[in-house]
Amino acid sequence: MAHYFTDVSRTFSEYLLVPGLTTKECLPQSVSLKTPVVKFKKGDKPEIELNIPFVSAIMQSVSDDGLGIALARNGGLSFIYGSQSIENQVEMVKKVKKFKAGFVVSDANIKPDSTLKDVIELKKKTGHSTIAVTHDGSANGKLLGFVTSRDYRENKDSMDKKVEEFMTPFSKLVHGKLGITLSEANDIIWENKLNTLPIIDENQNLCYFVFRKDYEDHKENPHELLDENKKLMVGAGINTRDHEERVPALVEAGVDVLCLDSSDGYSEWQYNAIKFIKDKYGDKVKIGAGNIVDKEGFLYLAEAGADFIKVGIGGGSICITREQKGIGRGQASSVIEVAEARDEYYEKTGIYIPICTDGGLVQDYHMVLALAMGADFMMMGRYFARFDESPTKKLKMGNSYVKEYWGEGSNRARNWQRYDMGGSENLKFEEGVDSYVPYAGKLKDNLDVTIGKIKSTMCSCGAITIPELKDKAKITLVSSTSIIEGGAHDVILKDTNA
Repeated sequence: MAHYFTDVSRTFSEYLLVPGLTTKECLPQSVSLKTPVVKFKKGDKPEIELNIPFVSAIMQSVSDDGLGIALARNGGLSFIYGSQSIENQVEMVKKVKKFKAGFVVSDANIKPDSTLKDVIELKKKTGHSTIAVTHDGSANGKLLGFVTSRDYRENKDSMDKKVEEFMTPFSKLVHGKLGITLSEANDIIWENKLNTLPIIDENQNLCYFVFRKDYEDHKENPHELLDENKKLMVGAGINTRDHEERVPALVEAGVDVLCLDSSDGYSEWQYNAIKFIKDKYGDKVKIGAGNIVDKEGFLYLAEAGADFIKVGIGGGSICITREQKGIGRGQASSVIEVAEARDEYYEKTGIYIPICTDGGLVQDYHMVLALAMGADFMMMGRYFARFDESPTKKLKMGNSYVKEYWGEGSNRARNWQRYDMGGSENLKFEEGVDSYVPYAGKLKDNLDVTIGKIKSTMCSCGAITIPELKDKAKITLVSSTSIIEGGAHDVILKDTNA
């Protein structure tokens, strides 16, 4: 006989937070949203922490290098989508890692006997206006000079003009010696009013660049998520089919954390993929798994070695798994049960495995509910798909702008590996739709508003950290009529657009 759950499958919209004591310390500016991404032992510090509890979904229409850069600069993390070639995904990971690094290895280099035509082509290819001239055109060759857009006039100079004729020679460059600290390098930049400072070794070989814009960018984005080398952090999605080839390439590219991308994580396919990664790399490579919706699924992936576990099936705005297969569970019920299992596992083993809620977040206050119910961080697709930094097109529909947004289970994505149950390589039926979302502008502007709401709500609960919120939050079920009562009612609203 089938097992029956006695509790109703519930969503976040069926709950509200009840205020706690707001003390003098409960100020939005005092709230910390730091949260662990990967498992850790009791008493230890997790190797990877987020500065805000947001990660972007492993989707073609959401997480490319553009969003990866924008989200990491604001304290979150993107998982670059895996439904593309290994080469393309690796390139996206590299772009995020190279964007902000303090000491940057040059990837725009040229030889002195190259031509202006070569310079212009290299600028178009890399997007960099500062090009190092080295004796052999390599990133670590002997530095002979610089070429910037101020050194030539594209419309007047001959395309055959040699680089050595118009470059700024080494003798006129201010430079730093290898071993200098980042703080010292920035002081040289400011004292000499430079945009770029080359760092060289005792043989004049180029080692790094330090850019003024990186210093200024960091001041504007104090919560940047950086690794130990001060590079932006980035994740990547993988599947259970080509992981033996994909994972080594991503690790070599510098990816910080991986995540198995599947609509059903309670499977031997995921167990074997996790085992392969842990056998090959040990704890050096971090791997998240999922998605699951109950205690059994959590324990299965925990014992497999997952570093974090993703919760949710069928709750995403473009997901139709529940309609197509009758598989899934209300997101709130899923998070509550899995969080209880996680806490029991922690008490038993001394190992804390973070859980990520994926799907079902419609309103900003749902995010606080998810954290209060036990989630450590949130994976979102629709939320991020609306912004300038997402990879999709912005279109005008009527008097409004929208952005394209499609599910990984749609025919458009053709991501059959995500729904892999063995057998032939094709998508037998769709579990996602192709849609639009209202265009919302820049990520940072919208994220600041959302974070402001989260911090304010946490203060009303009497909590200034996420662990404190989990401990102090009071949550109540709501009736359909109380939901109506919670919005504007019994009034005639003014037309603010008039």
